[in-house]
Amino acid sequence: MSLRNIAIIAHVDHGKTTLVDQLLAQSGVFRANEATVERAMDSNDQERERGITILAKCTSVLWNGKAGETRINIIDTPGHADFGGEVERILGMVDGCVLLVDAEEGVMPQTKFVLGKALKMGLRPILCLNKVDRPHADPDRVLNDAFDLFAAMGATDEQLDFPHIYASGKNGWATLDLAKPNDDLSPLFDLIVDHVPAPKAEARKDEPFQILSVLIESDPFLGRLLTGRIEAGKAVPGMPIKALSRDGKEIERGRITKVLAFRGLKRQPIDGGAEAGDIVAIAGLSKATVADTLCALDVTEALPAQPIDPPTISMTVSVNDSPLAGREGDKVQSRVIAARLQKEAESNVAIRVTETSEKDAYEVAGRGELQLGVLIESMRREGFEVSISRPRVVYQADEETGERMEPIEDVMIDVDDEFTGIVIEKLSARKAELKDMGPSGAGKTRISLMSPSRSLIGYQGEFLTDTRGSGVLNRVFSHYEAYKGPIDAGRKGVLVSNSDGETAAYALWNLEERGTMFVGAGEKTYQGMIIGENSRSDDLDVNPMKAKQLTNVRASGKDEAVRLTPPRRLTLEQAIAYIEEDELVEVTPKNIRLRKKVLNPSFRKKRARED
Repeated sequence: MSLRNIAIIAHVDHGKTTLVDQLLAQSGVFRANEATVERAMDSNDQERERGITILAKCTSVLWNGKAGETRINIIDTPGHADFGGEVERILGMVDGCVLLVDAEEGVMPQTKFVLGKALKMGLRPILCLNKVDRPHADPDRVLNDAFDLFAAMGATDEQLDFPHIYASGKNGWATLDLAKPNDDLSPLFDLIVDHVPAPKAEARKDEPFQILSVLIESDPFLGRLLTGRIEAGKAVPGMPIKALSRDGKEIERGRITKVLAFRGLKRQPIDGGAEAGDIVAIAGLSKATVADTLCALDVTEALPAQPIDPPTISMTVSVNDSPLAGREGDKVQSRVIAARLQKEAESNVAIRVTETSEKDAYEVAGRGELQLGVLIESMRREGFEVSISRPRVVYQADEETGERMEPIEDVMIDVDDEFTGIVIEKLSARKAELKDMGPSGAGKTRISLMSPSRSLIGYQGEFLTDTRGSGVLNRVFSHYEAYKGPIDAGRKGVLVSNSDGETAAYALWNLEERGTMFVGAGEKTYQGMIIGENSRSDDLDVNPMKAKQLTNVRASGKDEAVRLTPPRRLTLEQAIAYIEEDELVEVTPKNIRLRKKVLNPSFRKKRARED
């Protein structure tokens, strides 16, 4: 039986996970009586809720086509730029990839990012024009754009000679020629078997065992599981192995306790062992991690690991020290928070954790607000209480001149024609440079810009308001450039509580003319907690607990019933993007609160005077 290893890569929402569902279903992974789950690969709770893929996952199908029986290992990757670290690691495990492009939206920033990574590794992609059955689809234009992109990214002649196929992942069909309709995905399966080479490692079957660890996870029964492609030899349970770091130093020795291979959506132990070229998970070691080489005892050299792009955004995660700390979560100590962050950094190579000079605070650097938001959301679901600072960009110094360099992002915006003016005006004020602009059909305009990363922090909410929720903003890290000077994002001031207690409806009703409330009646607040947004640019200390004065003299008219406007509840990502440098987000399993770093108003004023 022959073997193929492929990754499915694309921009966010171009249909990767849906296509994998259909590939699984049509290859007979599900029994006839088995209930199939939509987006079967998105197994994580947050992936299901947000409708995006966060972690790269492997599956395997058996295909009996023109070339006989073939096992195809398929890796589904995330499409969001914030989780690009997953894509970078995965591509080292495969011999080919299917690049999915939406036949209506066309080439997007993340398409450029994942394609660049694939071409750099020498893979020859198959272009799949997905969603060709959509009303505004234009597969010919998108095919030309894709060819131009390949050429612009420096593809070799061999890579430029890529095969393309038209598909509808949702309806489960693919065809090499739109004039010849088809009702299943067999042309795609056959194209993968024809075009993707068999793993080179198969030629090294008889050499000593070697595998590069690419993914790490922990299993309650088997302990640490390290996933990768076997580069040489055979992995057999009970075999003694050692782990080597990137520079060839020995980390530990142990025995393989289990070899698990992907068979459909399940992992199955292979007692007879797995051969070179197959993608497997190995249990038995306790210290080895991502980018380490697991090998036979007589191997001395480590396998080369893919370099990972540096993080571009960081924030400080510290112990929750508010007056309400410890009431809702059970994991509040700094050592527990530190251990959880280190565990995350070990399994996710795009995240970096360092201790800060402040006590009980850690700096977490990642690719973007969404990636850091997903990490904090996972922690709060596990029972953690933490305080988070505003995200900051990670600056670098120019090696020659020593001047400060900041990350620049490639931004592509699809927006209704009537809103183009306000979007360009707002982003130009934030130091973004317009590169290109043109109609994209159906009354929409596509705007392409280069923008400093820091000017996009907190812009998403404002963008959705300006475009009445109809705009789509895509961004991906491009390069570092000289610092562009201060940016005025122009946020309004906030309403800050001046005492501890529970909010009173009467007090909030009186405060509504001052601005927008973030809290409702009967909620616990404390001195220094932000309870709303001021309608002016300065911060205002207010009393949200003031009840109505009761007297024994009845009013001549009937008292007006207090009717409150529903408060504006910020999600975790919105809260992180909203706060300023002197503010924090307090995150607990039940609540997300905004607060000032210095709670006491007189200390705050004193510090402001000193600054």
